Amino acid sequence: MAPPAPAAASADLLGLLEAALPQDSRQALRSSVLPALLDAVAAIAQTLRGYHSVSAAGTANPFGDDQLNVDVAAENLIRDALARCPSVVTATSEEDPVEKPVQHLNGASHDSPEQPSPESSSSSSSSSSSETYTVAFDPLDGSSIIAPNWTVGSIVGIWDGRSSLGQSPREKQVASILGFFGPRTTAVVAVRVPGGEPSCFEVGLTDDGVRTCQVVRSQVRLTNSIDGVRYFAPANLRAAAESPQYMALVSHYIQSKYTLRYSGGLVPDLGHILVKGHGIYVSPTTEASKAKLRRLFELCPVALVMECAGGAAIDTADGVDILQRPLENADERGGLACGNLEEIEVAKKMLLGISK
Repeated sequence: MAPPAPAAASADLLGLLEAALPQDSRQALRSSVLPALLDAVAAIAQTLRGYHSVSAAGTANPFGDDQLNVDVAAENLIRDALARCPSVVTATSEEDPVEKPVQHLNGASHDSPEQPSPESSSSSSSSSSSETYTVAFDPLDGSSIIAPNWTVGSIVGIWDGRSSLGQSPREKQVASILGFFGPRTTAVVAVRVPGGEPSCFEVGLTDDGVRTCQVVRSQVRLTNSIDGVRYFAPANLRAAAESPQYMALVSHYIQSKYTLRYSGGLVPDLGHILVKGHGIYVSPTTEASKAKLRRLFELCPVALVMECAGGAAIDTADGVDILQRPLENADERGGLACGNLEEIEVAKKMLLGISK
């Protein structure tokens, strides 16, 4: 099914977006792009409930990854949503990793710079028409665990301009969304535009999308553990057989009586950290266990969420913030450690010998 036609967002969601994006120069992001993508999250959840048979689509993406029927369905729903957003001029995804002009519903695309129309005289329309975004997304993260009906998700990053490549993620990525498809459908939205305050909030979605969207938490915040319970999610655990540092870190978690919370899916594991307000997800890499997470489609959007929530996200290879390095190509990959600041400092020290 296609996402529903654009409609007014619920008053609760509208209030959050207006608080996060009060600038006149962000009208399209506030009233068009983010609501459309949240509608797509709701549509994907509804569609997945009808796919009782998860099967190979018989195709592979340009990276060589085999595609599932649910991957293709989620991809199409997000692209349908972007077709309703005139300010989104290009888009790319893990299933189609080339930045291409968006074909909008009126048949227009942005192969060439958009020319303002003589009728655009009001301040609101001129500010909206001056907004230009590119969207990069992983339509369905967790394909390997969807067949057993585990929680999976979507990851979306929204960037200023026509291209994310060669840009600074910290300066140009202005919003990201993590969509969660489990017993409930929820989304965590992070917004950080130049000159504005960072914002991170969680909403609950039904099949009606943003029309009946409910605010679950108006502020998602990561803090240090205060109740004595600490959580860890150790991804790429086989790398511990090759990395004494990772083995030592995992042993530290066990000996310190951390609680294991790891599902094998990036989005649900991060969702647990964001709901509990603390914890760490760590996925190091070695020569034998190569990096799988792509910066454009997974690491950068995740890092924005973590930073807007008061946490951090670093590359496990050198401890550098994920958002610090410019993005050169769509297939750049890296390791990841993310969570609350206290846990990131412990991981940096044990994996890399880096202390404050």
